[in-house]
Amino acid sequence: MTKGNAFVLGASGQVGRAAVRALVADGWEVTAASRRGVRDERWPDEVRSVRLDRTEEGALAAGLGEGCDVLVDIVAYDGGHGRQLTGLADRIGSAVVVSSGAVYEDAQGRSFDTQDRPDGFPAFPVPTPEEWRTVAPGDTTYSTRKIALERELLAAGDALPTTLLRAGAIHGPYSPGPRELWFVKRALDGRPVRVLAYGGTSRFHPVHVDNLAELVRLAAANPGSRVLNGGDPEAPTVAEIGAAIDAVMGVRSETVLMEGAPEGTVGSTPWTAPHPVVYDMTAAERELGYRPVVSYAETLPETVEWLTAHLGDREWREAFTGLAKYGVDLFDYAAEDAWLKARG
Repeated sequence: MTKGNAFVLGASGQVGRAAVRALVADGWEVTAASRRGVRDERWPDEVRSVRLDRTEEGALAAGLGEGCDVLVDIVAYDGGHGRQLTGLADRIGSAVVVSSGAVYEDAQGRSFDTQDRPDGFPAFPVPTPEEWRTVAPGDTTYSTRKIALERELLAAGDALPTTLLRAGAIHGPYSPGPRELWFVKRALDGRPVRVLAYGGTSRFHPVHVDNLAELVRLAAANPGSRVLNGGDPEAPTVAEIGAAIDAVMGVRSETVLMEGAPEGTVGSTPWTAPHPVVYDMTAAERELGYRPVVSYAETLPETVEWLTAHLGDREWREAFTGLAKYGVDLFDYAAEDAWLKARG
């Protein structure tokens, strides 16, 4: 006997692939919807895969047909997507929607939206609970759009019980913007040294796709209107991440620590921040009985293998468009060498 039918929107992405596997293993009949209709080779044959572009008028309603017991939305990004789901509430038993930890702001009103201003990086409580203040909803930034999405769905209440998962720094295979590439490519390039700002102590809470999928699985089986953080059991420092990746790749790199902020691109990594970003996971443990299924370190071999294969002989910007869109040269070795030479 199945638990019901689950409809996963955005199933071909890194989180969607893992969520489909977790739901099937838990006894759900799963429809995997994505714009390309791509199947994951690890999905069992009984997973129904469909092509669906939510931006096309009536496409989501047609895809849902008579409805589903739970809708898992990996690719909802703004208030309009929230209204799209609430408009179909009569066909959806409950929803699980991926939001982002980027919605928080600190006591001075600083958020990830202000991080490029002088002294603009937020200083959140460690760990940050779900009750902490957030940015105002709007349509100008990723953060403001995500909180607008949350507000639309929570306002629906019992009409559409929705669990919103505020994910940390998502990692694992199939990522279009993998932070781990910063270390992996340096090892592949035979780069013997890396420079880390803030003494290598920066922490940006990661969440592996399998841990996020476990939260999806639990929330699907326990409907409710709630907001929960999504993070791994640990939040390693950037120096610890570098050492762990070196161990997986069998290399030994020299780490040079900068005491303060990066100088241009030198010392900057995708995790670099002057203040730690760590999310409180006690609410997920209390409300869903959540326990992480993997640790950061034990997932690295698979991630490194996928990154290496996906990069291949291509230029990194071509292989990983999610990183290239920021317009920053992550591998400016000439600038690093000049800084190291001036340092003596």
